[in-house]
Amino acid sequence: MTKAIYIASVEPYTGKSLIALGLVNRLLGKTQKVGYFKPIISPQVPGRKEVHIEAVLNYFGLPIAYEDTYAFDRQQALDYMESESRGELLSTIIGKYKKLEESNDFTVIEGSDFLGDGTAFEFESNAVIAKNLGAPVLVVITGENRSTAGVVSSALNALQAFEGREVQVLGLVANRVKPEQVDDVRELLRAQLPAEVMLTVIPWEKGLQSPTMKEIRDGLNAKVLFGEDLLTNQADNFVTGAMMLPNFLNYIQENVLIVTPGDRGDIIIGAIQANMSANYPKVAGIVLTAGTVPDEPITRLLEGLQTVVPILSVEQGTFATTTAIGAIHSRITADNRKKIELAINVFEKYVDMQAFDDRITTFRSEGITPQMFQYGLLKTAKSAKKHIVLPEGNDDRILRAAARLIAQNVVSLTILGDPTEVTASFRRLGLEEAAKAIQIIDPATSEQYESYAETLYELRKAKNVTLDMARDLLLDVSYFGTMMVYKGHADGMVSGAVHTTQHTIRPALQFIKTKPGVSLVSSVFFMCLPDRVAVFGDCAVNPNPTAEQLAEIAISSAESSARFGIEPRVAMLSYSSGTSGEGEEVEKVRQATVLVRAKRPDLKIEGPIQYDAAVDPSVGRQKLPNSDVAGRASVLIFPDLNTGNNTYKAVQRETGALAIGPMLQGLNKPINDLSRGCTVDDVFNTVVITAIQCQDF
Repeated sequence: MTKAIYIASVEPYTGKSLIALGLVNRLLGKTQKVGYFKPIISPQVPGRKEVHIEAVLNYFGLPIAYEDTYAFDRQQALDYMESESRGELLSTIIGKYKKLEESNDFTVIEGSDFLGDGTAFEFESNAVIAKNLGAPVLVVITGENRSTAGVVSSALNALQAFEGREVQVLGLVANRVKPEQVDDVRELLRAQLPAEVMLTVIPWEKGLQSPTMKEIRDGLNAKVLFGEDLLTNQADNFVTGAMMLPNFLNYIQENVLIVTPGDRGDIIIGAIQANMSANYPKVAGIVLTAGTVPDEPITRLLEGLQTVVPILSVEQGTFATTTAIGAIHSRITADNRKKIELAINVFEKYVDMQAFDDRITTFRSEGITPQMFQYGLLKTAKSAKKHIVLPEGNDDRILRAAARLIAQNVVSLTILGDPTEVTASFRRLGLEEAAKAIQIIDPATSEQYESYAETLYELRKAKNVTLDMARDLLLDVSYFGTMMVYKGHADGMVSGAVHTTQHTIRPALQFIKTKPGVSLVSSVFFMCLPDRVAVFGDCAVNPNPTAEQLAEIAISSAESSARFGIEPRVAMLSYSSGTSGEGEEVEKVRQATVLVRAKRPDLKIEGPIQYDAAVDPSVGRQKLPNSDVAGRASVLIFPDLNTGNNTYKAVQRETGALAIGPMLQGLNKPINDLSRGCTVDDVFNTVVITAIQCQDF
């Protein structure tokens, strides 16, 4: 059984980092302990970290010290080779790798980058290192600027080179292949590769290759004049602004970088106005050449504009600048989460995951870690794509999360709001592509508005709701979105970023109603702690549940836990454990525990029990030595909302845990509430769990 894989190339700029990110993400979906090691790195500027290592460690939060992720930089390795100390070089690399291997279930090893001086020895060193570490190789080649025959030839040569040195080749990845060549490349390579060698062909992905304005700034050693906060903009193409403005405007494409002398005020202002116009694509940025800056009136005008693009200034002339820009190769860096997530999505789209699992992920991990849980959520949501409505199209957090959901192909979406305003907001955020894939509905002008009003009237007329009142209610996005779910025009709804919990769930209580046999709606949070995932309930809905209601919350929470892959071991929390305490609140919890055992004798449950006894094995053994739950609880039920809400927030803030939820339980169809202090990640995760809930209806 292999415990490592070595990602290697025979040339620069193959996109190995995409493969590394995808592999680590996939492995963390199966086990908690994944290592990352890069034996030889490029020489670094003092004080800076190697960008691939930093991106992997930061994004996944791997508990590995930076110094433990590599052995040498290239120059150090060359010095060892020149002094005929190859044995010492390999010994050090093996020692550092073994340290990671011992503490991890699997280690992803990334070979050197073939950048800078000393590339002649890199292939040989990668082959030797892989062989000495006993790691099979995943060979990555690039299809950039190659014909179909060229890609196939390069792939076969690379395979032959590694096999000629008796290195086991697990698979071959042809990356950055022109889309129109993908099928031919795959067919030709599959016919010539050994059957046991996995094959992946990944087409050119513009979003991964386009440099950000920050990379352009660094590559040109440019000065930032305006838009320091917009340097994450990606430049997909560039144009020289050397013609008259009317002609120049015809050359503006999506995410264009404009290169022009600083004295061309007409081009600068025209580009800014085009960026603000709904009739022109987004401008990524402007580079002013020849050391010239705009005249004072133009500068004053730019300073007064609220909507700007990043504007850089360089000393080089226009020709030298455009040549330098063309030579910039974008890299996936720790501060560009959008590009990291795109890389992972591309990996999962084109890699044969079943073949991957069959070949290298034969281990099984006990328990469920936060990364495994989140990976499982995405995988489950994607397995049966659902349609979610987001009523709050006036909130940027909703739009950013929506763009991520669409980019990762998790759900179909409808957003409520004025289509012109929502589309303009997407454009302002640089998310135009996502907007094209999302249905945007204004309740007041929807073709379903009158039908929805009549349905609401029929449902609520016994409560003295008139047809005119129903029409007024349907102008409220919460009512309209809930009605979409009721009518089957959406599978679920997520709201609450700008509305209260009551505003969000009131329509659901009025006509979605609760499931048969369920008397109340409750909620859970999935608390992603550093080493495990726990379910907390009820922390959002019921202020002071009775014993009967508390029992119902516990059963619903246990069912939710099991549905999301967490074995339910239920702790009914109180201020005492077992029979040691007395009092009205303890008796309520004790009675609720009895009711749960009577209704669901199959559930593992303990109560009353204190929090420390529920989650700390040593305390649990001391206080309740014969309990199946004490010290191992995965579902924690709080006696009231005051305790639950404060506890989940305290745990979240003090431990840095990710709190996914609240997820509402007990409704006939999935409606979920957000906190008004929610982040983009909170919105994203809540939509994902809502989509999974929808699969049960």
